This record gives sequence, C-alpha cells and structure tokens, in this order.
Amino acid sequence: MKIPLIKLYITEGMKRRVGEVLDSGMLTEGKVTAAFETGCRDYLGVSHCLAVTSCTAGIEAALRCLGITAGDEVIVPDYTYPATASVPMLLGATVVLVDIDPQTMLIDYDAMEAAITPRTKALVPVSLFGNPLDYDRLTAISHRYDLPVVEDAACAFGASYRGRRVGGFADISVFSLHPRKFITTGEGGLITAERKEYRDWLWSYKHFGLAATGSREAARFIMPGTNYKMSDLLAAVGLEQLAVAEELLSRRQELAARYHDLCGRIPGFELPQTTPNGVHSYQTCCVMVPERDRLLTRVRQQGIEVQIGTYCLHRQPAFQPGPRCRWADALAGSAEAGDRCLALPLFHDLTDAEQDAVVAAIGRG
Repeated sequence: MKIPLIKLYITEGMKRRVGEVLDSGMLTEGKVTAAFETGCRDYLGVSHCLAVTSCTAGIEAALRCLGITAGDEVIVPDYTYPATASVPMLLGATVVLVDIDPQTMLIDYDAMEAAITPRTKALVPVSLFGNPLDYDRLTAISHRYDLPVVEDAACAFGASYRGRRVGGFADISVFSLHPRKFITTGEGGLITAERKEYRDWLWSYKHFGLAATGSREAARFIMPGTNYKMSDLLAAVGLEQLAVAEELLSRRQELAARYHDLCGRIPGFELPQTTPNGVHSYQTCCVMVPERDRLLTRVRQQGIEVQIGTYCLHRQPAFQPGPRCRWADALAGSAEAGDRCLALPLFHDLTDAEQDAVVAAIGRG
C-alpha cells in the first residue's frame, strides 16, 4: 500500500532499551515490566495497574476475578471485536448482545439497562476506537442494579472523561497494547483497578496462583492460576513509547481533527460523535459513508489501506442465538455502523499530502 492503515512508531531509543534487556539476561517479567506498570499507573492516574499478555487475557482474568461462571449473563455491545464476547462465552457464561448508538458507536445505555435480568452478573461496555464511555450514566446503572463493570478499554489508552483518564472509572478496565493501539508493546495488555483486593487476585492469577504478598523463595500457591506475565522485552518497547505518550496522543488528535474537517465537507459523509465531556484518543479515526464496502474496495485499489471499523457480532456464526448467546433487541444501530463505518489511515508521521490523498480517494468514491 502506498498509504498503509498504520505505521509503527519505532525509535532508536526503543531498540537500545530492548538491547539492554537482551544484554541483561532477564527476558521474562522483571524490573522493566514493573517500571512499565508503574509508569502506566501514574499516567492513567489509577491505583493499580498490571501488565498481561493481551487485552483478551486481561478480560478473562477480570471476569474470573469477579466470579463469572456458567449460568451467568454478561452484557456486551454487539458492535465490537469478537474477543469482548468470546471470553465470557469461553467461561461458560451467556453473552447478551445489546445495541449501540450509531452516532458514537458506543453501547446504548437504555438497551443495556433493559437487558438486565436476575442472571446478569457483569456489564462489559467498550470504549470503542478510543471514545470514552459516558461514565456518569454507566455508573448510575451499575449502582442501581449492583452490577460490576469490566470496561473493554482496548482502544482507549490516553482518552479521558471530565478531566480524568480512562482506566479508573470501571471496577476493572482492560487495555490493549497491540500495534494498532495508541501505546504498543507488540502484543500485551494492561489491567487497571482501584480496589486492592482485585489487584491482589489478578496479580496472583497471572503468576500461577502465587500469593501476592509472599516471596518466590517461600512460594505459597493459594489458588489455581496461569501465566499471563508480560516479558521485559515487550515492556521495554512500552516504556519508551510511554515517555512520548503526550506527543503521540496530541498528534493523533491533530490528524483526526484535520480528517474531520476535510471529510465533513463531503456530501453524504457523517462524522461519529465523541461522548459529551470526553476526550477521544483516536486509536481509530473513522467516518460514516454510504456504500462502504464498494468504497473500501475502490480506495484499496488505489493503494490506500482503509478498513472496516469493527464487527457486528450478530452477523458472525459464533454469536448466533443459543445457550451461550442471546440478542437483546434488533441491533439496528450496530447494523448501521457495520454497514457504514470506514476506518482511515492514521499514524504519527502521516503527512498533509497523504491525508489529502486519502480524503480525495474516498470523496471520489
């Protein structure tokens, strides 16, 4: 592609820090990962932050921490990456798919509340593409029904709501560090929580069930656990990116604003809305277009890598109604986003000329 969807932000400092880890001989989770966890905790303004192997693993750990099991229901927006719904299903729970607001592409809060039953044991909304949730509404529903919230914040590192970073609003939030995300380690994820008992359980779970307060020399394994540790090699990349987080975030927001200005002039195109009182981090910058699939094919033929936004789960074979999945409503908002959302190239060194070429290509249709 002449203009790819993403380009990795790789610096000499990252290469040097990875080399230092290789030279140290400590390749698994160690001091570098601990430093990355601390740095992310401070950047996000949360009480506790743990690095894990992926966002998907983090969601699984979070739901296990809350005791989600067979027979429970977990509410998930229909318009999201399949991992959000797959994890509770793999735990034996029933996923309840609810509609989204096609203007924000975030969960429809009224639909979420209407879907709550006595079997509902957790809410799993998604701060999709870096658009923060309406945490005032979400918290009110959570408290009204005494339901914990696990936020799939895969895309939302750097986003904020009412002046606070995403990560400290839900009971547990989980971020992705995949290369398309705002901060990357290649693969990896972060789990944030305010309650120490959640942090201790999650720390133990990702360390094979080791007691969070014990030493490895006198190991006490207090529960069954697994290995979701992040290696120092991956954390080294993350640490270097974290050092320039504000520069990266500001650049993405600048590029998104320019896209919005240019795309807003094209007849028939609509711009997604950011949550009121929220600041978008723009892991993805997208526009709602007519005949999206035809447009996507034509623009790719010109060497410009555009992409769909994400998936309507109800259109996928894995999420048809049955013992592990039910649809709460007609999911019309999700279908609209699934048909019209087009993701645009977005990376740190995208030039004005490249942006102009992208917009000209999609404008020609």
